[in-house]
Amino acid sequence: MYTAAGTVDVEQRINDYAPLVRRMAHHLAAKLPSSVQIDDIIQAGLIGLMDAANRFEAAQGNQFETYAVQRIRGAMLDELRQNDWLPRSMRKSLRQIENAVTRLEQRLGRAPSESELAQEMGLPLPEYQSMLQDAKGYQLIHFGDFAGDEDDYLERHLPDDRANPLERLHDEKFRAALVTAIEALPEREKVLMGLYYEQDMNFREIAAVMDVSESRICQLHSQAVARLRGRLKDW
Repeated sequence: MYTAAGTVDVEQRINDYAPLVRRMAHHLAAKLPSSVQIDDIIQAGLIGLMDAANRFEAAQGNQFETYAVQRIRGAMLDELRQNDWLPRSMRKSLRQIENAVTRLEQRLGRAPSESELAQEMGLPLPEYQSMLQDAKGYQLIHFGDFAGDEDDYLERHLPDDRANPLERLHDEKFRAALVTAIEALPEREKVLMGLYYEQDMNFREIAAVMDVSESRICQLHSQAVARLRGRLKDW
């Protein structure tokens, strides 16, 4: 990693960690709609890697890979946000799902089933499930995805600190509301969310555990997220 003069070989560092960029890009792409181009994510990640290779100082006491992962992930997320990869029509459809969830929960006093949600929206069940499939990638924010060093996403994009999202994420009432919302999910969706977010399993692995297709896991995940977003609208 060092040249004959004892300086860090930035080019070698980039070559060594380029495969990490590709792995991270494919892992992220698995959560996104098919319209997102994997090459665009890889390119953004490589820019993040180059930035990390040039800015990293071993004297800080951090491992380069840990530092690079933060920079790479941040660059990929910035690329996705700047290009607004979710069509406006899909955002409208997802809001309709969330609103249907809210209405039915208030009316029934429990989490509605898929068939009840489809009926509430005036859609055949297969069409509703197709909508959920298309919603792949519309997710709750991963706080870890925003965590970085001195140049993290929140610091770069907050205009001021009067309404700091970090404070809201630390708010005990919000945490309590989120826990309550998760506990109210139907059992299968609750298990799915635990496997995905706590056990860090991908959709394919979860599909094998739950003995359903990967596309079905995608549908259930989108539906669970819609339920949670509906319950947490006030936040």
